[in-house]
Amino acid sequence: QVQLMESGGGLVQAGESLRLTCVVSGVIFDRNVMAWYRQAPGRQRDFVAVIPPGGKATYARSVKGRFTISRDNAKNTVYLQMNSLKPEDTAVYYCAASGVVAAIPLEYEYDYWGQGTQVTVSS
Repeated sequence: QVQLMESGGGLVQAGESLRLTCVVSGVIFDRNVMAWYRQAPGRQRDFVAVIPPGGKATYARSVKGRFTISRDNAKNTVYLQMNSLKPEDTAVYYCAASGVVAAIPLEYEYDYWGQGTQVTVSS
């Protein structure tokens, strides 16, 4: 059974930091592309960051320079370090895993999703 378990969300003030963690079980972690998406109330789910098994990350323009995605293959874990948070970063954050490693997967190509963790940034 595949499980993706996110944690680390919470309520912070603008300018503060949070680190999200996603622990994965039931898949061969180091063969999967891992990503973070987010969904704000009333909006579609949006791409945040992705990191392939080889480790070179790609970011959405809105978070580049503030967020850092990383992975620890020995721990089957992917992280999202979020600095200089803004109220517009408020959303439910989801981690996702994809076996499509030849390119950056599209959203529908992610095989597995976590339940999400709420991040709220107050102004």
